[in-house]
Amino acid sequence: MADFSREQPPGDHLEATVTWPAVSVVMPILNEERHLEAAVRHVLAQEYPGELEVVLAVGPSTDRTQEVADALAAADPRVKVVANPTGRTPAGLNAAIHASSNSIVARIDGHAMMPSDYLRVAVETLEETGADNVGGIMAAEGETPWEQAVAAAMTSKVGVGNARFHTGGEGGPADTVYLGVFRRSALDRVEGYDEAFLRAQDWEMNHRIRSTGGVVWFQPRMRVSYRPRPNAKGLARQYFHYGRWRRVVARQHKGTINLRYLAAPVAVTAILVGLVAGFAFWPAWIIPGGYIAAILAASLPLGRGLPPKAWPAIPVALATMHMAWGVGFLTSPPGLGADSRTARAKRANA
Repeated sequence: MADFSREQPPGDHLEATVTWPAVSVVMPILNEERHLEAAVRHVLAQEYPGELEVVLAVGPSTDRTQEVADALAAADPRVKVVANPTGRTPAGLNAAIHASSNSIVARIDGHAMMPSDYLRVAVETLEETGADNVGGIMAAEGETPWEQAVAAAMTSKVGVGNARFHTGGEGGPADTVYLGVFRRSALDRVEGYDEAFLRAQDWEMNHRIRSTGGVVWFQPRMRVSYRPRPNAKGLARQYFHYGRWRRVVARQHKGTINLRYLAAPVAVTAILVGLVAGFAFWPAWIIPGGYIAAILAASLPLGRGLPPKAWPAIPVALATMHMAWGVGFLTSPPGLGADSRTARAKRANA
């Protein structure tokens, strides 16, 4: 790691005597023809004093993603392309990590919009804290009224609980962070991502990093713009799978569930019971009615600063996130994730 003198004034880390570690940026790519070139150029233009390489793990895309990736590699020796035949995110990440060569590994999405000092802040934070992984805020930002409403919901505690990588907060140790900049030694220690986790792979691997003595650190200065799903159907599908796979993590890693993760499935159960029971005992309808009233009330402050067209979509976005996550959690099949490392180890030891 870089040898940053504690006597240097804050922010004065560009002195010639400082040795900055080389960073490998790994990107799992699938159907990113529109955004890929800009994303790679953005990474290569980072204000980072050390060496950079970018490894693109390209899945079987249905657009010109492969051609764009190959052209980027041909134009710049810092860009490397590897195959990801399954197209799955954790498999692509592992393939890119295996093909990379530097001591610091940064995970970036194919359409992420990072601040220009993202990698520099990450490496400084790794050095200052001794953490194994640092990451920041998933800053949801929208263009259409619907996307703006979802962004407001995704960055609020009523929408996602107290997860700092959504809502912000003080820097410090965390269960998980958005994306992540890792020490390679930590990735080697836990053998990378578990490819069975089609969702929640970040949370699951960060759990293994922490359970083997490592620290995951939230750094609010690492703010990455994120574009929400463009419609309610896409948002519901996203949160449904979040809930399904978070249940898998809870089953396989005991003690990782808390009230924040149980809130949505409890709400779904209570609303269903209230709706059905209300036909026999009408006061039971107070339960779903109370939820609707609470969502409407919570939506009012979230609409501040947004165009009026976005206001009606905020309660819809909140309810979609809660209900889809809760249903996904409750209906998660017991066999989901049965081919994961943890599940296989448990069967072997049974």
